[in-house]
Amino acid sequence: MTKRAALRVGMMAAGLAALSACTTPADVAVTPVIPQQVARPIVRTPQPAPAPETVPPVSAESAALKVYYQRLQNDLITQGLLRSDGGGSDTPFTDTMLARNFVRIALFDEYVTDGDFLRAQATESRLRRWDQPIRMSVEFGPSVTADRRSKDRASVAAYAARLSRVSGVPISMTDNNANYHVLFLSEDDRAGYETRLRELVPGIGGSSLRAIMNLPRDQLCIVIAFSEGGSASYAKAVAVIRAEHPTLLTTSCIHEELSQGLGLANDSPQARPSIFNDDEEFGLLTRHDELLLKMLYDKRFKTGMSAAEAAPIARVIAKELLGTDKAS
Repeated sequence: MTKRAALRVGMMAAGLAALSACTTPADVAVTPVIPQQVARPIVRTPQPAPAPETVPPVSAESAALKVYYQRLQNDLITQGLLRSDGGGSDTPFTDTMLARNFVRIALFDEYVTDGDFLRAQATESRLRRWDQPIRMSVEFGPSVTADRRSKDRASVAAYAARLSRVSGVPISMTDNNANYHVLFLSEDDRAGYETRLRELVPGIGGSSLRAIMNLPRDQLCIVIAFSEGGSASYAKAVAVIRAEHPTLLTTSCIHEELSQGLGLANDSPQARPSIFNDDEEFGLLTRHDELLLKMLYDKRFKTGMSAAEAAPIARVIAKELLGTDKAS
């Protein structure tokens, strides 16, 4: 079965210099005023045609992956998976189920560090989330065409706005001083991206770097969220989405990784309807998942809470969200 991954990693505090950018207004054609109101034609100098887009040659490995992921998407759709309906009458859930799923997804990590490597193992953690505004950037490897860049950038921006509305976390798109980086990279692009990753996350550990650089074929995408100085509050995140993916797998990765990078880092086979489940039944964020995000950023939770501390609060909030709190 295909896999996506969310990692939560601690790192030493590090600073980034803020950059600024300026823009120039578009050229505006102005009709001159001629004495005696005698109009003269406006002469425009013909502009040279834009240079053709240059994309580096695609390796045999990257080309094979593109075919593989297209077939994978087709197979999943044929099986009725990668649903985009958000759940319905066939996927009911109760407040008890919602609270249980929240604890399992928000208070457990999907991976543990084993030396310089990361190993899949659900392990109890603390409640981690962003306590500062998110400044999200989108970056593409050289292999990604201009048309694909435009579509993917728009998809990320639209989804970031949705995540902000649901969670209440301020999320803005930026090209400067970002703290949440979304990278669209092919196999070829990623092979030369180690230096850039070190620039984006100074002090990144070897296990996190390897998780990105050595992404196995069955791992569709990955997000790593970083805290500083032992804090449970996130300071940076990097999501990597394969550029070889067809449209629906790309959108599915955007939905899962960007939301997992907000603090819902684990998966649970019991979560339904949910993208936080490796069965791939749902490809896009569901109503159930939106409620998990609302819960995560409820002010009654404190960043750093244990599962035992958070569980009773989760039950109260879940009842409220589903309108089953009889005391209200």
